[in-house]
Amino acid sequence: MSKSLNIALLGNPNTGKTSIFNALTGLTQKVGNYPGITVEKKEGTCRLNRNTKGHIIDLPGTYSLNASSIDESVVIELLLNKNSKDFPDVCIVVTDVENLKRNLLLFTQVKDLGIPTVLVINMADQMKRKGISLNIALLEEALDTKIALVSTRQDKGLEVLKDAILNFRQLSIAQSISLNSIDKEYFKNLEKIFPNQSIYKLWLIITQDINFVKIDRKRISDATDFKTLEPQYLKRLQQKETVKRFQFINKALKQGLNIDSEAAFDFRSRFDRVLLHKFWGYVIFFVILTTIFQSIFDWSSIPMDFIDSTFASLSEILKTKLPQGIFTNLLIEGIIPGLGGIVIFIPQIAFLFFFISVLEETGYMSRVVFLMDRGLRRFGLSGKSVIPLISGTACAIPAVMATRNIENWKERLITILVTPFTTCSARLPVYAILIALVIPEGSFLGFNYKGLILMALYLVGFVMALLAAWILSKTLSIKSKSYFVVEMPNYKIPLFKNVGITVWEKTRTFITEAGKIILAISILLWIMASYGPGKDFSDADQIIFQNYSELNQAEMDIKVNSYKLEHSYIGILGKTIEPLILPLGYDWKIGIALISSFAAREVFVGTLATIYSVEGTKEDTIKNKMSSEVRANGKPLFNMASGISLMLFYAFAMQCMSTLAIVKKETNSWKWPTIQFFGMTLLAYIVAFSTYQILA
Repeated sequence: MSKSLNIALLGNPNTGKTSIFNALTGLTQKVGNYPGITVEKKEGTCRLNRNTKGHIIDLPGTYSLNASSIDESVVIELLLNKNSKDFPDVCIVVTDVENLKRNLLLFTQVKDLGIPTVLVINMADQMKRKGISLNIALLEEALDTKIALVSTRQDKGLEVLKDAILNFRQLSIAQSISLNSIDKEYFKNLEKIFPNQSIYKLWLIITQDINFVKIDRKRISDATDFKTLEPQYLKRLQQKETVKRFQFINKALKQGLNIDSEAAFDFRSRFDRVLLHKFWGYVIFFVILTTIFQSIFDWSSIPMDFIDSTFASLSEILKTKLPQGIFTNLLIEGIIPGLGGIVIFIPQIAFLFFFISVLEETGYMSRVVFLMDRGLRRFGLSGKSVIPLISGTACAIPAVMATRNIENWKERLITILVTPFTTCSARLPVYAILIALVIPEGSFLGFNYKGLILMALYLVGFVMALLAAWILSKTLSIKSKSYFVVEMPNYKIPLFKNVGITVWEKTRTFITEAGKIILAISILLWIMASYGPGKDFSDADQIIFQNYSELNQAEMDIKVNSYKLEHSYIGILGKTIEPLILPLGYDWKIGIALISSFAAREVFVGTLATIYSVEGTKEDTIKNKMSSEVRANGKPLFNMASGISLMLFYAFAMQCMSTLAIVKKETNSWKWPTIQFFGMTLLAYIVAFSTYQILA
């Protein structure tokens, strides 16, 4: 019978923890949230031997167990709760070979909890280049643990790591330092009051109470008669503890670590001088972004055209093969076009995630964070706000969640409120189809117009986020003071296994999550488009025949379908809001898409595809259906004026109920998401109205 071990994976940010996780689990991963909070929970399985598999939890990156954020508190809560189903049998602490001293602080803390702990020294392939040599035997003896020297790039050390995990019961759980050496009287007293408890665990609970008071649990002073000392004194004890730990670490490294600076050869400083330059740094970043968006359009055009035509052909084949009836109509006119409207954008989304992952893997993204900090301060944002703003290019939901690392409440609130302006991947399908429809072929200085427009839309979103942040910083009466610290990882050649896993997981999540919504909405839209009240709908055949008796059968069918759609439930809804959106250049069909896309922006394309499928009678692609749509005056519905207006509306409008729900959860109030929704929608309407009136 196979047995399973719970394994907790910990480490400082930028130590290669994700690489270790990917190397052990591969594609056997899943992502969720911890119960009751929005912190991401990443877990996977690993086959350790024939009879044993490991259930690995990749915990949020943390520098120590002295929690000051929700992410860090999650780590401590898991390590302290033996009743949790995820409580680890063994912990793996990942360190970077170049930053052992700093990384080992977390290792000593985890080990002192009495949990068997394996030390992973990662990036072993860089030792020679950095002039680093290690005596593993001496380090193991000094740190009293098993060490796995690992290089995921060279696929070395993983078997040693697996063997150490399997033999976790042989690992020492002896304490690295004695708390009594910090304050003998205080900790002896603690032992008397709680005789059967781990003193270090109690100490972590006490320090959590003073470091991060908003944890949703009873404080130790509330749960017992025990009264803690003044926070200032406890802080001093905490500082003494840290000093003691680094003394222990220094002694260990003195025995097993040697750095020969003369033997080291490193290009990091040379690259940093260019990439972090006050002028050229921004230019390089802009060129990189422009190149990315050019590639997204150029590389994805062939697979997108193939997917588009495939779905159109599938609908036509099923129409001839399946018997006529409600189910066939639902499948052909509702489900397939709706799903086709999102699947078609898989290539562009995958390319976007690919480029973002490559930038992160190389270490460049941290430089961008540092580079942008100087400018963001002027707009009331923290340098740490860059991470949510950049993350927002994938999805606003995890981006809003990422603001938890911003300690200052005012800066965090402003970041939460402006992040949805960043162009997310859900907007990409809308932009892509509209750009393809209204932007002509051609190039400027070697860059095609379509790629430049996409780049401009991303920049417009970012600029509006900055402008909104500046206004909020001046209007919100919240006094605050903060500082910014960021770690610069070494430059690395991307490990394409990690990139591939990231692209696969992100794209799969996007498609499955969006697919659920789109499927439900497509079915609802089809029902609303296929039925209607009154005789205008039920007698459509007779009405059209009386008025257009000169038409042939095919033309008659098109007129009947169009008339039915206009007088269906969904047509009535669209006609109701049409006067409001007509000044923006939109008709009632686009109005329906605007309403339905509130569930998710990407639903816009699927909605129009469903509507046009219900209306049409022949095989056609989504793009062709939209391009052939005309106004009452015979002019194309989608032209330069209406297309740009619609793109700008989506650039500014809060068309995402999931993001609103997350904002409510993060701010613990409906006040801010309400202000966010109405403010962004009003702005979107004004900008779209002005744009159409000027260009029309």
